[in-house]
Amino acid sequence: MMERKARGQGPLSGVRVIDLTGMVMGPYATQIMADMGADVVKVESPAGDNTRYISVGPAPGMAGVFVNVNRGKRSIVLDLQSDDGKSALRGLLENADVFIHSMRSKAIGKLGFDYAAVSAINPAIVYTNCYGYGRRGPDRDRPAYDDTIQAECGLTAVQEMLTGEPNFVGTIIADKVSGLTALYATMMALFHRERTGEGQEVEVAMFETMASFMLVEHANGALFDPPLGPANYPRAVAPNRKPYRTKDGHVSALVYNDKHWSLFIDAVKPAWAGDELSTLQQRARQIDRVYGLLAETFLERTTAEWLDLLGTLGIPAAPLRTPDQLFDNPHLEAAGFFETVESPHGKIRFPGVPTWFSRTPGKVAGPAPALGQDTDEVMAEIKPLSAGADVSTRR
Repeated sequence: MMERKARGQGPLSGVRVIDLTGMVMGPYATQIMADMGADVVKVESPAGDNTRYISVGPAPGMAGVFVNVNRGKRSIVLDLQSDDGKSALRGLLENADVFIHSMRSKAIGKLGFDYAAVSAINPAIVYTNCYGYGRRGPDRDRPAYDDTIQAECGLTAVQEMLTGEPNFVGTIIADKVSGLTALYATMMALFHRERTGEGQEVEVAMFETMASFMLVEHANGALFDPPLGPANYPRAVAPNRKPYRTKDGHVSALVYNDKHWSLFIDAVKPAWAGDELSTLQQRARQIDRVYGLLAETFLERTTAEWLDLLGTLGIPAAPLRTPDQLFDNPHLEAAGFFETVESPHGKIRFPGVPTWFSRTPGKVAGPAPALGQDTDEVMAEIKPLSAGADVSTRR
């Protein structure tokens, strides 16, 4: 059995997670678990998670993306192609609360760690699969990345409706939304276990997750039988839906509900104002025209003038910021959003925990681990450790 002791603070303090995920989807889910107090043991091959090497970092194997989504975890190296490495993983699983992996179903089964095998070791475990495609469909063995899932789920198509050509969005949205889904699904299974004592298997597939995500609003008229319209939400894909150009830049504003519309019309008095646009229902039926009319009007003032006026009226508006500017954002600074953590490579300023708890707040649990830096420590916690286990550490 593995020694049990709380390592972090937060609502998941005392929960142990064995993390066999790579890249971003799974690691993002387990990063949040670590921030919330869970002891996350990241199991890596001797080569390490590929994300260690895909962007800049202060040392080899410590790329920025990896460091962010693997902060606060413990890293061990196991060769799961060897009997000794498999034996060590079984030892870890005996007293774990969660096992989460991002291998295709055939691959994890071939290794001997499918749900049937793991639940035989630990019947109470929550076992979370992170796949590209769910194993009950014909695409179950297809590889998947964020870009291919963006295309598959309809995201590039709605971008074409919006911009005139198919595009990816400028963030790895499929990975991150799927990671958040893996997190909430795992937490629900843990909640069920707390009430019943039952462990269970959970499956989170990127394609199904993003299909659900996209169809929240875009299902629209296609929900009904017979369909009342195509599967898209007209406001979201209107070609004129974009930040408004001003005299000296751009501003994002949404003059949307009837209260805001009336306030805007009374304050600005555009020449095109009329009764045919006075209600939300009327505007929704010709939303692209509405956006075009507003675009013409926003050219008449500077960005600062618009932000001042719209702020006074209580109409949602914001300047356009770059990701770099978030690091100096006054609101985020005042809210204590960023957390500075000491690491062997110097200080790291992490975007911190975005949620707030009155009794069990989380925090960034620490820096990301070097490859295999915690192998000896974690293996020493397994009693008894399989003789001769292949747990070579790569530091």
